[in-house]
Amino acid sequence: MKTSRRNTFLFTTLSLTLVLALLVNISFGQVAIPLKEVFKSLMGSPSEKETWQYIILNFRLPKAITAILVGMGLSVSGLLMQTFFRNPLAGPYVLGLSSGSSLGVAFVILGAGVLPSFFSSFLLSSYGIILASCLGSVLVLLLILIVSQKLRDTMSILIVGLMFSSFTGAIVSVFSYFSSAEQLQKYTFWSMGSIGNLSWSNISLLTVAVVLGLLLSLFTLKSLDALLLGENYARSMGMNLQKTKYTIIIATSILAGSITAFAGPIAFIGLAVPHLVKLLFKTSHHKTLFLGTLVIGSIIMLLCDAVSQMPGFEFTLPINAITSIIGAPVVIWLIINRKNRVV
Repeated sequence: MKTSRRNTFLFTTLSLTLVLALLVNISFGQVAIPLKEVFKSLMGSPSEKETWQYIILNFRLPKAITAILVGMGLSVSGLLMQTFFRNPLAGPYVLGLSSGSSLGVAFVILGAGVLPSFFSSFLLSSYGIILASCLGSVLVLLLILIVSQKLRDTMSILIVGLMFSSFTGAIVSVFSYFSSAEQLQKYTFWSMGSIGNLSWSNISLLTVAVVLGLLLSLFTLKSLDALLLGENYARSMGMNLQKTKYTIIIATSILAGSITAFAGPIAFIGLAVPHLVKLLFKTSHHKTLFLGTLVIGSIIMLLCDAVSQMPGFEFTLPINAITSIIGAPVVIWLIINRKNRVV
């Protein structure tokens, strides 16, 4: 009963913090907008200045929604991978999905010069890059599923995923070696991640993918609790390990693959947030952890995006740089204090 009251208090506090983080995120930027005006615009009331309302509804609100989707999707997929592999350093990209997306984008950006102009002009558009990223991650997913049929050990799947990452990384390096400075610059900008360039139609597609991935994740929560005690225990409880394995891999692939396609590879969110949730809620029950990662992942992503706006300056830092600057020390601190945490 005491734990239930504590969790209710934590979720209430985090929900209020999420609302505040959303308002702060929309308020920050090159043009500072008062929180009161942000709230009025979101409620449908006319803002004091029309330009403020235009900025909020057409630029900052879509970016904030993207940040929430990215934070939720990466955090949950990181939780799935850490439990599935029973490895605290596993993340959403451990299966090589990000590398597959990077390979698809590298082929488009760095190799488009050898294609006819019609194809290269389409592929170099935002839709072409998204399509290439999706195809790259889907290709890696199919390879992982084929390999996982022949492997019963989850650690072997982890090693195969790392090998796929190394292989695709090597191909990207070959593309980079033969590319021009302009092509390398464009690919580097994509690899830094961006959540501010999506249209409402893109956000709709990303929302569908993230919701689908989260729904699949919900079906694995009981199985994840059983997997904490080992695969043999899970089998003794009547769990279909093969079916659970496929569901976890597909859910993670949908979440991590779609987010990488639309926002680029975002580092450390999927790795750090599950540990923060375990530390805060002091539990290994995945229903609580699932809800916690949704909220805390959204909050952290919104705050990272707010910091990247550099209020008062005329430039915006790459979101990947901010998540890494914040996430790396958190992960190091968590590893050092690992004995004091619930695993």
